[in-house]
Amino acid sequence: MSSTIDDLTIQYEENGEIVIKELNKEVLTKGAWTTILFRYKQIDRKTEDFGKDMYTIRRYQKQNGEYRPKSKFNISSSKQARKIIDALEVWLKEEEDVAAAAAE
Repeated sequence: MSSTIDDLTIQYEENGEIVIKELNKEVLTKGAWTTILFRYKQIDRKTEDFGKDMYTIRRYQKQNGEYRPKSKFNISSSKQARKIIDALEVWLKEEEDVAAAAAE
């Protein structure tokens, strides 16, 4: 378990070998419930090389001074990531348009 957000990682080793390599992380929310978007690569056991970039969103709850994993969502492909981005851009634009109209 980790006691700080900076210590939270998805990097994972087996027998001294990195099998999941964390590339980046973006803290989306902080507090008793923390949400982090991770970018990572996973080793391909057949080729022993790291595969394509992958993404996951993880939620942690801080209890008794330690962050405990509570849920995760793995983005399964670049295509799915792009669809998420596109949908959010449309929705955020709609929200901005409504806010701008209300301010007039």
